[in-house]
Amino acid sequence: MALDDVLATGPYSLSHDDKQQLLVEHLNRLTQHHAEQCDPYRRILQAYGKDKQVWDRVEDVPFLPISLFKEFALKSIPDDAVVKTLTSSGTTGQKVSRIFLDKETSRYQTKALAAIMQDFIGGKRLPMLILDTQNVIKDRRLFSARGAGILGLSNFGRDHLYVLDNDMQLRADELKEFLATHRDTDILLFGFTFMVWKHFYQEIKRLGLDIDLARGVLIHSGGWKKLTDEAVDNASFKKALNHLCGLERIHNFYGMVEQIGSIYMEGDTGCFQTPIFSDIIIRDPIDWSVLPAGREGIIELVSILPHSYPGHVLLTEDLGRVIGEDDSPDGRQGKYFEVLGRVPKAEIRGCSDTYAEEVSEGAV
Repeated sequence: MALDDVLATGPYSLSHDDKQQLLVEHLNRLTQHHAEQCDPYRRILQAYGKDKQVWDRVEDVPFLPISLFKEFALKSIPDDAVVKTLTSSGTTGQKVSRIFLDKETSRYQTKALAAIMQDFIGGKRLPMLILDTQNVIKDRRLFSARGAGILGLSNFGRDHLYVLDNDMQLRADELKEFLATHRDTDILLFGFTFMVWKHFYQEIKRLGLDIDLARGVLIHSGGWKKLTDEAVDNASFKKALNHLCGLERIHNFYGMVEQIGSIYMEGDTGCFQTPIFSDIIIRDPIDWSVLPAGREGIIELVSILPHSYPGHVLLTEDLGRVIGEDDSPDGRQGKYFEVLGRVPKAEIRGCSDTYAEEVSEGAV
């Protein structure tokens, strides 16, 4: 299947064998493409004697450690074809990843995100609350992970309202006016987890506002480190928002700028679901072997979307485990998994976590 045909297929419609065949075909093609067009990537493959191989299994395609994108400008396109440069989140002094997109890759990633979002919220653009400040959107050629996330998700909304002002204070009057205007329709909300909690939930509670979001659907992401330190986990996060303002439809998602577009939405299992153009592998940190479902290890992410840079098979710095495959109660096919935290001594990198760290250090 051509990639456009894959993206036109239901994002959770293939079972294991069919999905693996699809992924292997595209991953082999991508590996050859990047080896021909990206000299550092080719030299890495050559160093391991894997520069001219064809693989029969997804888990055999060589991976790159995600940290390499902080050290090298890895791209498979000429400089004049770069239309957008994305940077990962990072606290002051941290190196950040740089991801280079051309028109083709940007289009693929937009279509992939649309397919996933439509599966969860439907095809209509909904009135949208962005639980952040508009200040985060600046140079449209050089996006941070936080800005890229906002712009990507804002395509699925209309009548956008940035709920926070330039000083990260809740715009309470504008929020109430927005909800009054759209009281008879569903509403889309998007924000990064720590900011949703600190600047939205806690401010509504502190101010004693009567906010009804029973028709809302909240999409959020970005890391839990600071909230976990405050004894707030996913279950208590959902319970608190439901009790305060009636929110019932709340979906966390897992993703990173190095494979933007390949996001993993939280399904009815409470776990992250893999779409047909992406997959997850859990590796043993001792010998890099593939671990079975239920075993904790390092997360490897696979995607057939990155054509402008060699980000199709990445070893992350996150720990996780696969819970099941093809048997989700919501009918979605594919693996579903949990993220259990960071590899010890790995740098903080999620949008929520880096923002929370900057707040604690007084940098914001």
